[in-house]
Amino acid sequence: MGEYDVNQDASDKYSLRGRVFKKIRGDILDGRYQENDELREAAIAEELGVSRTPVREAFRQLELEGLIRIVPNKGAYVTGISSSDVADIYEIRSLLEGLCARWATKKITKEKIDEMEETILLSEFHLSKEHYEQLIDLDNRFHMQLYEACGSKMLIHLLKDFHQYVHKERQQTLSSWERSKAAVAEHKSIMEAIRDGNAALAEKLADEHICNAYQNMVKCGLSEEKE
Repeated sequence: MGEYDVNQDASDKYSLRGRVFKKIRGDILDGRYQENDELREAAIAEELGVSRTPVREAFRQLELEGLIRIVPNKGAYVTGISSSDVADIYEIRSLLEGLCARWATKKITKEKIDEMEETILLSEFHLSKEHYEQLIDLDNRFHMQLYEACGSKMLIHLLKDFHQYVHKERQQTLSSWERSKAAVAEHKSIMEAIRDGNAALAEKLADEHICNAYQNMVKCGLSEEKE
């Protein structure tokens, strides 16, 4: 998810607590911390160069998200995302991304369509070169552009969180040329349906795109890692 300094300029849109939370959550979702690993408050605070207070507050928020469990008088332990969670996330995402595409069809601007077309052109180029790291970044970019085009801050928030929850799984599946090729083609079809004002088709294609991504994950055996 990329390295960044949690103690960046105060003009950053995230509070210190928010940046600490995002850093720890990113480390959990990226697999740096495994299920049942203990998260040591003092060690994390020292690593990030912050006091223990924002770390403690981040732990509380992570517990609310179900990513860790706090055992009184013992510590905080990673729960993470199980294969069952991944299945749930993809089913929910398929419905929400379909809705997102439907709304985007009605609200998208010419500027945003141009941005999506550029992303797809870049994706096709990097696919031809088998540049998988760039393809993963461009996949993220396309979905963020789609989310922002729907015009609903509530839906954007939900979709961005679900997208991040399966970041590691998406990285692995998009390292396959076949899946990357299919994903780029699916993105292009979604964009064309939105551009043409066909909301029903855009919704159907976006739903199918997420279902296809999950089925590919199952095929690769990534959903069987842990229950």
